[in-house]
Amino acid sequence: MTFLRFIFTSLLLISSSNIFAQQAAKQGYISDELPVFVHSGPGKNYRILGTITSGSEIQITGKASNDYAEVIDENGRTVWLESQYVTTKPGLRVVIAQLNSKLADLESNTTSVTESLLRANKNVDRLSSEKTQLNNEISEINKNLSEVQLQLKDQDTNIKKDWFFNGAIVLCIGLILGLIIPRLSSSKKGGMSNWK
Repeated sequence: MTFLRFIFTSLLLISSSNIFAQQAAKQGYISDELPVFVHSGPGKNYRILGTITSGSEIQITGKASNDYAEVIDENGRTVWLESQYVTTKPGLRVVIAQLNSKLADLESNTTSVTESLLRANKNVDRLSSEKTQLNNEISEINKNLSEVQLQLKDQDTNIKKDWFFNGAIVLCIGLILGLIIPRLSSSKKGGMSNWK
């Protein structure tokens, strides 16, 4: 009976290991609690091959037995260790390395954005200075325009005064001539009639 049980268990282990072997290896990590001893087989009674550093990246083969999991360590060794130390979540060492990489990228982006912001501020200052200069030029042009408009208005008034005075002079001359010429002609008639 014991022999049959042994054969049945062996067949079951062989078939389950074949099923696990067919599955693709997936990414895994050693959890961070402590250094982990690795064995040549699924149990403490197998030879210790060394340790795996906490947080190390491994490949999980999918084989498991007696609360042990078979993995491929970062050196390429196929070893067994207690399943409680295997996780698919990255350890603190990996997470910190990833965060440091992201932080370096963010610092690089921050430097780039800061430089862009400084250039933009310089452009804003330059444009503000140009705007102030243009506003001063516009004020000067408006002042000159007001002066020219006043001069044109004065010139127009002076032209109208000249026309008025010229018209008054022509009128006066016309009145004087209108009064003198008829008298001269009547006195000439009277004088000529005396000659006849």
